Amino acid sequence: MNEFIITFRECLEATLIVGIVYTFLQKTKMNHQIKYLWSAVGSAIVASILVALLLNNITEKMASNAMAKLFEAVFMYITAGLLLYVVFWLSKSISNRQALEALASTASKSSKWGIFFLIFFAILREGFETVMFLTSTSMQTSNFSYSGFSLGIILACLIGYLIFSQGKKINLKPFFATTTFCLVLFAAGMNAYGTHEMESFLTKQEYIKKDIKRPWSILEPKSTLSEKNNPALYKYNEKKKKYIHILHDKGDIGVFLKCFFGYNSNPNWIELFIWIGTLVFGFKIWRKYYVITQKN
Repeated sequence: MNEFIITFRECLEATLIVGIVYTFLQKTKMNHQIKYLWSAVGSAIVASILVALLLNNITEKMASNAMAKLFEAVFMYITAGLLLYVVFWLSKSISNRQALEALASTASKSSKWGIFFLIFFAILREGFETVMFLTSTSMQTSNFSYSGFSLGIILACLIGYLIFSQGKKINLKPFFATTTFCLVLFAAGMNAYGTHEMESFLTKQEYIKKDIKRPWSILEPKSTLSEKNNPALYKYNEKKKKYIHILHDKGDIGVFLKCFFGYNSNPNWIELFIWIGTLVFGFKIWRKYYVITQKN
């Protein structure tokens, strides 16, 4: 689900950018610039794949130690900040057709490569964001959804095709309102996960106190199940040699809740406050742009 929302939103934004500039070039009789547009799209996709491979190589080389936890924590904070940037600013300007057309006009007049660089960096930005978001998602859960990833791309491209090639009018506000609200949830979850990983990093230091206060600690893994435990709600983990409840943050359902909502079965107090604070902050800005502005 997370992969679908991320790729759908980012690819739809990229499709809209390409579609607006493409339509502008056709209307202004600058068809000779279209080849630079498609060259930029192809180059940006290749560059995004290279960024993904590089980032994946870095994360795989990080050993399972204190520094790995620190890297994950910092990476989560950066990604959460990038998500909030998308929510607050990028979503406002993506539908600004006039601004994009003005940029395209200026770029096409500056040099024959103007359109190429305009589209290349616009698509590369979307690609970089997608890589960052998906990498953070995969850090939280090992169950990467390739079907959700592919479906998000296909649906975004299909909607873009319907808008610009078939001339159909589609109201994109509901799409962006829903996906942007999900990004707020992602940002809160990543901030919380980053704080949890920072805790893991700190507790590995000898001089840090190991006893950390927690608002709750539920569904802890068990070495054996008692008669009170329903076996259907537990799954045996061969690596940990313990039974893990499906609602534990490493269980089948808990992993999804952790990745999507920032759920944790044993958070520390700072993690809980950061999660709530990010949710409140993000929801206020989301509501201001997508709810209040639409009423006015």
